[in-house]
Amino acid sequence: MLLGTVLVLLLLGSAGPASAHAALRDTDPADAAVLKAAPRDITLTFTESVGLLDDSFRVFDPDNHRVRTGEPQHAAGSSDTARVTLPAELGKGTFTVAWRVVSADSHPVSGAFTFSVGEPTPATAAVNTGPTEDPATAGLYDIARYAAYLAAALFIGTAAFVLACRPPDTAPLRKPLVVGWWILLASTAVLLVLRAPYEAGTGPATALDPSALARTLTGRTGVLLLARLALLATAAVVLVRARRRRLSRVTPASAAALAVGLALTWAAAEHASAGIQVPLAITSSALHLLAMAVWLGGLTALLTLLHRTALPADVVTRFSRVAFTAVTVLVVTGVYQSWRGLGSWTTLTGTTYGRLLLLKLAAVTLLLTAASYSRRWTARPASAEAAVGERVPEMAGGPPLPGPGPGPVPPPEAEPDVSAARGLRRSVLAEVAVGVVVLVITTVLTGTLPGRAEAEAAESESGTSATGIATASVTMVPFDLGTPGAQGKVQVTLDPGRVGDNSVEAVVYGPDGGLSSVPELRISFTLPSRQIGPLDTKVTDKGGYWATDAFNLPLPGTWTMKVTVRVSEVDQMSETREVRIGR
Repeated sequence: MLLGTVLVLLLLGSAGPASAHAALRDTDPADAAVLKAAPRDITLTFTESVGLLDDSFRVFDPDNHRVRTGEPQHAAGSSDTARVTLPAELGKGTFTVAWRVVSADSHPVSGAFTFSVGEPTPATAAVNTGPTEDPATAGLYDIARYAAYLAAALFIGTAAFVLACRPPDTAPLRKPLVVGWWILLASTAVLLVLRAPYEAGTGPATALDPSALARTLTGRTGVLLLARLALLATAAVVLVRARRRRLSRVTPASAAALAVGLALTWAAAEHASAGIQVPLAITSSALHLLAMAVWLGGLTALLTLLHRTALPADVVTRFSRVAFTAVTVLVVTGVYQSWRGLGSWTTLTGTTYGRLLLLKLAAVTLLLTAASYSRRWTARPASAEAAVGERVPEMAGGPPLPGPGPGPVPPPEAEPDVSAARGLRRSVLAEVAVGVVVLVITTVLTGTLPGRAEAEAAESESGTSATGIATASVTMVPFDLGTPGAQGKVQVTLDPGRVGDNSVEAVVYGPDGGLSSVPELRISFTLPSRQIGPLDTKVTDKGGYWATDAFNLPLPGTWTMKVTVRVSEVDQMSETREVRIGR
């Protein structure tokens, strides 16, 4: 089973880079925008808070030379933004911006876009924006994440089983407890060392840079990983003191405090730390992790005892009650976290996060089915006797001597129900196997963009924000040049894309993708629902692009934009597109 788990982790780790959780909502300047004058700074807006790196922005001029910029910083009072200042003399042409930030739930995200000053560069130089992530670093980091989750379940769950179920012999459980502690310690150390190259997208060798490690230790994720190491050190002291005594004599309060502390080091670093209702989300996430560990780790402990020692029926019964409580907590917290991560029913099937959640739901249903069989076996007295291997107690006087004579007749010995014992072991083994699958899917979910954030990003790309407020709109309108196979396109930028005065900029591209000069370009807007228009934008040729500084859109709604391109003295083409205008 362990070999199969490792293979699954390796396959998942090599399937591709993990999706980050902060989605880009807007850029200023807008992607592919043509500006009359150079901007003083570049601002990115994301769907959640982001952390900045020393190299969060790299700006390249039309000749592929890097532009000297200021220090990356947040816009005033907005932790979900990233901003960098540009030099006063930026020049003309098309500039490329490569960016990289760290989302609030600890995952790096990167990308690139372009903008032009004056007019686009006819042939933009190829720019190396750098790798989004190093495959070796990302693979090692993901394997360490999976190992940490599995080890947490084994370590916390085994300890909880000992304290809650009170088995008479805890010796067989010392090994899984120690193994879980060591794996969790090692995986946490790997995560801490690889954190800097994981954020920067560099190779594992850069983890040896002292400055990189120092930067990690000052970040929130690094602090939480250090806290986890400190909690594991405290747990080691507790285990050493209990080594000469029974594990069940460890103080339940101290064990619970350590378990809660460990769970918070995950909850405060991942999905729950960003988005809506953060305090409630962190509490729910910590409870979800603890319930998972108590259930799956407890199942592993139960299976270990069933195979190695006699087990009283009351121990199995206690664990059945503990498992039922854990499942209840899992269901309640899982429903809340699903609502928080999805936001709407459409994202359940329309996003990767939603489809993974459906897969997890199917696996949990299978897990509950296996658990129901285990509870059925524990409800049978015969199976309990079989698990224990006990006989019905004889009278205090001992067995009678053979031969005739008066005296009490002892009750017959209870025959162990071997089939019941085997059935309990098989059902528990099935729970453990399916539980590992559930844990793997859960870990993959922590590396996947939540459906709510994905929907917000998609709405931003289509020209509206999650609140329905329009952002700067960029629309591509293809048109036929009048000859077979010859097609151009007009890129129309409407800024800010809402009611009131807007600037309109249009660039015409030829069939080869280069800039094209046309005799005339007209753009008008009509609002059919209110029978308004057509309103002529009166764009004029600015030498390479067409623009107007002030065009008023009086009402919100879905406007029809008509673009008319005259390609010769006698030929012209018209195309329409719908544009959403917010308040």
